[in-house]
Amino acid sequence: MSFRNPLYIRLASFALACILLAACAKQPTTEYTPVSESKADAIARQIDISKQGLTSWNDLAPALESSLAYVNRKPADGVALKRDILTITWGELRAGLLLMRNLLPQLDQDPSLLGKHFRFVQISKDPKFTSYYEPAIEANLTPSSVYAYPIYSVPGDLQSVDLTPFHPRFKGERLYYRLENGKVVPYFHRADIDSDKKLSNKGLEIAWAKDPVDIFFLQVQGSGRLILPDGHEMHVLYAGKNGHQYVSLGRVMKEAGLLGPDNISMQSIREYLDRNPQKMQELLNTNPSYVFFRLSDKGPFGAMNQPLTARVSLATDPLLLPLGSLMTFTIPLPDKGPAGEFRQGPPFTGIGLAQDTGGAIKGHRLDFFSGYGEEATWVAGHMNTPGSVWIMLPRIP
Repeated sequence: MSFRNPLYIRLASFALACILLAACAKQPTTEYTPVSESKADAIARQIDISKQGLTSWNDLAPALESSLAYVNRKPADGVALKRDILTITWGELRAGLLLMRNLLPQLDQDPSLLGKHFRFVQISKDPKFTSYYEPAIEANLTPSSVYAYPIYSVPGDLQSVDLTPFHPRFKGERLYYRLENGKVVPYFHRADIDSDKKLSNKGLEIAWAKDPVDIFFLQVQGSGRLILPDGHEMHVLYAGKNGHQYVSLGRVMKEAGLLGPDNISMQSIREYLDRNPQKMQELLNTNPSYVFFRLSDKGPFGAMNQPLTARVSLATDPLLLPLGSLMTFTIPLPDKGPAGEFRQGPPFTGIGLAQDTGGAIKGHRLDFFSGYGEEATWVAGHMNTPGSVWIMLPRIP
């Protein structure tokens, strides 16, 4: 792109404005605290893989292979993380994954081996855990009066540019835009697309759903399954986004007094929208972020373009936990009471892999992939809890 190109000049001006604004913002800091070998041994002995749906440590092998497939494409001496006191190379992450793979056959008998072979580094500032899942929605590949709400593929006029060359602060950041009368403008937001039908009749529809709220939650989760009228299932996977900032609908409804501060969940949001259909689209439009999809016979996949593993895969901020990281975590799992009410279950310690990212997953927030089905939906809808996280790195001989 020529430096004299008006589009380049406008993008450069935008990037400069972003730099000036960011310079005024307080930059986040993170502390990582190495723990002793005895403490690592105690943590390792607490791991309960049965809570993760695993019957043997060997069941973890496919998830490890997914992370290795990603990390193997990185330069061994390249820096995966450099923050606070901690610097991790891609080679170190790879060595840790290979070490874990080699230890799997022995861990059913002696999980304390993890404490002997790995150094555990705790994320000192309390992490917060939410959860996501693979939703199932009723849909059809052709529209009708029943299946009337479109699921869109990536529009051809959606453009993006890598902002990294403009300033190191924007490494990995992208600007999403479209051209209107030769000018760079933000891409359409949710109200433009769903209320004003800006994308209708352009051949972008890949399927039609019964319920627009189902599509909204599909976009929040990033992927899901379509249940077609004949019972056949198809995976619908993340393909792109409009670039607008994600806004939490639960937070909007709490601040508006529509939901109580102790009653914010996916289930309570849906119940309110079902009772108040006249307010539904207005409320959905408060989140300008919009996700586009593609159909597939396989899924779901995370940001590494590798399959996700229920209760093992986590979405993280790569500035805190880079993709491919091996970790141990302790969290309580949401539980369902006798009358179907939410109650917090006892904490458990599990083994995790950073295998995904998300627009709302920033800083010390981690998103626990709960999987597919009724229980996974319940967990994802109710998990919002502090937890503990230890990055696992191979001990240097």
